[in-house]
Amino acid sequence: MSARLLLASGNAHKLSELRRLVAGAGLDLTVSGLSDLACWSDPVEDGATFEDNALIKAEAGHRATGGAVLADDSGLEVDVLGRMPGVRSARWAGPGASDQDNLDLVLRQLADVEPARRGARFVCAVALVQPTRPPVVLRRAVEGVVLTSPRGENGFGYDPIFLPDGFDLTTAEMSAAQKDAISHRGQALRALLPDLALIGADSD
Repeated sequence: MSARLLLASGNAHKLSELRRLVAGAGLDLTVSGLSDLACWSDPVEDGATFEDNALIKAEAGHRATGGAVLADDSGLEVDVLGRMPGVRSARWAGPGASDQDNLDLVLRQLADVEPARRGARFVCAVALVQPTRPPVVLRRAVEGVVLTSPRGENGFGYDPIFLPDGFDLTTAEMSAAQKDAISHRGQALRALLPDLALIGADSD
């Protein structure tokens, strides 16, 4: 019987990404999301960094289930905005804002900014909390620029306006496999694979 791993997120895109990575690595893990958890109360994400918020969510999931829980906190840092939206990426346009609301606000804020000053990065911190080992927290990033208008229908969040360095496609124009290979979340999850492999070993 495979070991279980809970992703402390209700985001279906993130769950799909994690399942693809786990399957591609050949790990014997059953990955579930918050929709599979009978009772869940979102913790207050009041950390100052992506790492803080990822750990807050992972620890809350572990307290609720007693099992191995993975959480991430990710977002867009725009240099000319003082590295904002940062940890506020999901609610940049206000509480309850949609992905489109947040994206549109960033475009308005950068409307008069020339291409040379539109540098940005996607950042992802992942935290793994499990019963028998210390918590693990990792951070990865991918550098790029913010475009003046959206391109592409894939991905989510700020993907349609983010062009990674060295590529002609936004992360919303890439296939799932292309995005997984270079994305901030893909990098962070691959770095965590040795620790994810231990979950299965501990359950043997």
